[in-house]
Amino acid sequence: MALNDEVEMLGNVSLFAGLQPSQLKLLAFTSQHLTFTEGDMLFNQNDSGDAAYVVLCGKAEVIVKINGSDVVVATLGENSIIGEIAILCDVPRTASVRAATRLETLCIEKEQLLKLLQEFPSMAIDLMKVLAERLAATTQDLSEARAELNKLSKG
Repeated sequence: MALNDEVEMLGNVSLFAGLQPSQLKLLAFTSQHLTFTEGDMLFNQNDSGDAAYVVLCGKAEVIVKINGSDVVVATLGENSIIGEIAILCDVPRTASVRAATRLETLCIEKEQLLKLLQEFPSMAIDLMKVLAERLAATTQDLSEARAELNKLSKG
């Protein structure tokens, strides 16, 4: 994939939509293009967070270990960013991520992402929106799961 294609795709990611073309080009240039085959692990739950990944094409599964079993909690596709929480919060990875299909990504190193957030405050605001949307969706899922458990325990 050519640099200009990567720049165009980065511009479609909500987190980077407010960046200028020259800034997107710098981000693409300093990122590493990685390709994963179906079943490859991008990272595992509890790993240290050293990079975030932007999905250029393909699908990735977000997996959480629950009672010793792997549970797919989300499937992410093109224009998604994966792994930024561990970078921002300086905590271990909250989930594992596996390529569900052939997956092309841009790997953005922790230092590069943090530098961008410092240089472009609007990007930090966009990131907060992305994280808030994820939190709202997770809260909704948990509410629905709790309601279902309550129905099962009463029935």
